[in-house]
Amino acid sequence: MDHHDERALDDPVGQSLRGVHARFARRLGGAATYEADVATFCALPADAGAAEWGDLAELLGPGGFADMFSCPAVPPPGWEPVFSLEGRQMIWPGSHRADGLSGAGTDDDGVVRLGAGDVPEMLDLVERTRPGPFWPRTHELGTYLGIRDGGRLVAMAGERLRPAGWAEISAVCTDPEARGRGHAVRLVGALVERITARGERPFLHVADANTGAVALYERLGFKTRAHVTFRGFRVPEAPGRPSVT
Repeated sequence: MDHHDERALDDPVGQSLRGVHARFARRLGGAATYEADVATFCALPADAGAAEWGDLAELLGPGGFADMFSCPAVPPPGWEPVFSLEGRQMIWPGSHRADGLSGAGTDDDGVVRLGAGDVPEMLDLVERTRPGPFWPRTHELGTYLGIRDGGRLVAMAGERLRPAGWAEISAVCTDPEARGRGHAVRLVGALVERITARGERPFLHVADANTGAVALYERLGFKTRAHVTFRGFRVPEAPGRPSVT
């Protein structure tokens, strides 16, 4: 597969777990998932059958949560639907910076790199802003950047999925009290700069219902590549085991 081949984005979770993120992978047969404190995303072949779903069930355990991200595979009977969310996958149009990011991400704009010591603040910001799944070790997936105000973390964004030639921008969030100051633009700009500098292309995912975010990313230069459905399921309980309520 060529570098920047868009086909890698058809299965971003599986591509990441087989490549850059292999060190975070748990595998069994045809199923793969991340270590639980890193991410909940799971990967199966698009045409997965009962055997592959059985592998995933064994990996996750009875009652476990299978976050299938944008995988189109349909589980066999007994898997309880947890959520279904319509969204889109957006890609950076090339290796260049668009006009919408002019001046973003420069050295003097207060953008700082976040690490393990910042995790409590990162988790607190995520709890307040709900940008999507974020766990204690999610920051290990790539570069995470933040902006502080008076020493307090008020905005952040980082890299999550890493299919070959690509890097997903994720966890873009700003404290409600700090919105309207251009923090998201600065952080996305800084990440685009870093990703393109190493020869990769940025992409991201966003819920269709988040029209403000869609409009922002379009203004910055991202283009919609595909409409996707994010779905999650609960692994069936073992025979004879009481259901968890």
